[in-house]
Amino acid sequence: MTGSLDYLVVLFGATAGTRGTELGLDEKELVLLLWQVVDLVNEKAGEVHRVLVKPNNLELTEQCVEHTGVTLENLTTAKPLDQVLQQLDRSVSNELNIGLGTSFCLCTDGQLHIRQVFHPEVSRKNVSLPECFYSFFDLQKEFKKCCPDAPDLHEIDLKVMSDRILSHRFIDPERVNYKFETGTCSKMEIIDDNTVVRARGLPWQSSDEDIARFFRGLNIAKGGAALCLNSQGRRNGEALVRFVNSEHRDLALQRHKHHMGNRYIEVYKATGEDFLKIAGGTSNEVAQFLSKENQVIIRMRGLPFVATAEEVAMFFGSSCPLTGGKEGILFVKYPDGRPTGDAFVLFACEEYAQNALKKHKDLLGKRYIELFRSTAAEVQQVLNRYSSTPLIPIPPAPIIPVLPQPFVHSTSMRDCIRLRGLPYAATIEDILEFLGDFTYDIRPQGVHMVLNLQGRPSGDAFIQMKSSDRAFMAAQRCHKRTMKDRYVEVFQCSADEMNFVLMGGILNRNGLSPPPCKLPCLSPSTYAAYPTQAAVIAAEAATLYQQPVFISPRPLQPSTAFYPAAAQFYMNYSAYYPSPPGSPTNLGYLPATAATTTIPTHSGTIVRMQGLAHNTGVKEILNFFQGYQISPESVLMTSNLYGPSGSNALVTFPSLEVAKQALLDKNRQHIGSRYMDLYLS
Repeated sequence: MTGSLDYLVVLFGATAGTRGTELGLDEKELVLLLWQVVDLVNEKAGEVHRVLVKPNNLELTEQCVEHTGVTLENLTTAKPLDQVLQQLDRSVSNELNIGLGTSFCLCTDGQLHIRQVFHPEVSRKNVSLPECFYSFFDLQKEFKKCCPDAPDLHEIDLKVMSDRILSHRFIDPERVNYKFETGTCSKMEIIDDNTVVRARGLPWQSSDEDIARFFRGLNIAKGGAALCLNSQGRRNGEALVRFVNSEHRDLALQRHKHHMGNRYIEVYKATGEDFLKIAGGTSNEVAQFLSKENQVIIRMRGLPFVATAEEVAMFFGSSCPLTGGKEGILFVKYPDGRPTGDAFVLFACEEYAQNALKKHKDLLGKRYIELFRSTAAEVQQVLNRYSSTPLIPIPPAPIIPVLPQPFVHSTSMRDCIRLRGLPYAATIEDILEFLGDFTYDIRPQGVHMVLNLQGRPSGDAFIQMKSSDRAFMAAQRCHKRTMKDRYVEVFQCSADEMNFVLMGGILNRNGLSPPPCKLPCLSPSTYAAYPTQAAVIAAEAATLYQQPVFISPRPLQPSTAFYPAAAQFYMNYSAYYPSPPGSPTNLGYLPATAATTTIPTHSGTIVRMQGLAHNTGVKEILNFFQGYQISPESVLMTSNLYGPSGSNALVTFPSLEVAKQALLDKNRQHIGSRYMDLYLS
């Protein structure tokens, strides 16, 4: 007996690419569909239907042609996928007389046909699947239930397998979720590490629905799509996805480098702890806000700090009413109650949400408002970042006072260099080896590694040189040299710029952005009321640093005061604890004798060339100064602080007289289509 199930529809599909255990791995389209109706009551099999499917891309692999016998000529006259699916539905309905109380279910050899071929392909082509494709029996699993002592399934012929289970009772089919369910996740929840993946390379505007569409055919757990945010609170193109079991997680890993639109998505293993860090929450306010299911969440960014719930509701208007009125708005605030300018709003349906998104960058007061589709996990993540714990924990006892002394004497002289893009495992010895002969020009205690918020290397370092000339030459000679398979950018800078970065500021193409600790808006309004105290640091931490190199740290607040968690988006630990310094003198790195360098010892023997084309090389410059006794080693292609090399060059001449003569003869003459401005340096 088979209970209420009367018929099985055995289904088989072949793609234009791989087959067997790698079916669907290469994203190739379906080209062949076969089905057969099996009467379970009378144990009879019907006619085998074989239909070709016309793909959008008419390409076949040799493996496909050999296995299926399909040729390109056959496919040119075939029907597209949507018509073939309609034909399948009509054929099964007519053969079984659907509507007279009969029931049937699909049956496939394994999970791949349904989960990795049909559902992903109809998602890419925006085709509707018949209802029967959302539940099916896995022939391999059913055979294991029927014959638990059978050998490896790969060693058994498919026909033999199907014949032996005709009398088997088919119950509890595999299910495919119709849609993604949103939900919340508690920090206290236990999540199996074998159910989570990390998807990387997502378009920045992707939503949880887009992630569910990418993994269509696999069952994502309720609220199991969590978009990751970067240090500025914006999406970073990554997401953590939790599946209902390890089997679906393993199938998800097979979609590594499958495409979402024109972008391929990388899929890697992750842990339950990773997922909880992003999606887990403890706030009752958030749980109550997200308790309304099947709601579309929109994130508002850039709100005026004085904006009220009534103004937000008026901003959206009657065309997109909020769910529950004011109860459908969640303002994000700092722990001291100050608004952050972010809010989340709920809409009852997709139509209201689409109308709301049309107001992207409309004005509320004098501020334009950014609107984005959001998720329950993003709500948790944003609230956790802003209102969870103090930014800098109060140091435990015992504590010792630290004398507030300047980290580096501020000066505008450009006698420092910045190394950017260092390997995270780089040590001070690696930096000294990278600088080579310029190691002799480093000041004592002049190597400063920049640490991130977790106290780990950030990939940046600052070096104090003995003079601006040596800093300039080091930046030119070492720029884009390789350290441990990574090229490192080297820029000349000043002590002022170095202090700004070490205090948490940003040094970029637009100049200097002040560190957040200098911005009054990032400090609690009550901070000024506390008296200035002596700076303190834990005793075990203090042993890592030498007293003369401490910066003047901001005093730590009493334990009742909080730093806003938003400051964590930008703050650098070096604002409180300086990076450990080092120098050749205390590392025993310097050899006994110093090597010579190519910097000239007499002023006036260098000619600076400006206006070079970016593709100009040393060979063109040597031809330009032919007859002036210069060698290839005398030509140095230079760059500005941020740009590429090639726009300027320094040429060293054997004497001042030769340099002056070259200046008179060659100034304003052309290299290619560009005329040269020459200056004595």
